[in-house]
Amino acid sequence: MQKQYSIADAKNKLPSIVHQVEKGPSIKLTRRGKPVAVLLSIGEFERLNISNSGFWNALVSFRQRIDSEGLTFSGNEFQGLRDPSLGREVDWD
Repeated sequence: MQKQYSIADAKNKLPSIVHQVEKGPSIKLTRRGKPVAVLLSIGEFERLNISNSGFWNALVSFRQRIDSEGLTFSGNEFQGLRDPSLGREVDWD
């Protein structure tokens, strides 16, 4: 479960909260019981803030992550995802 603090609590415990965020997941800040903001580590912020780098860079990044995690694909995972039909018949008359 994601931790959350009221803004008043966060104000009094900010150094401790920053240490928590550096080591773990983000933390919600609430005002009158309603979430209003999120604190997250700089690493997580940069990961989320990466500008759209295009398809090729995204593909290279995906392949690097797959290799680093030791995952393999046989090709069967993608069977049936594409419609092999030629499309609908068209009457040009």
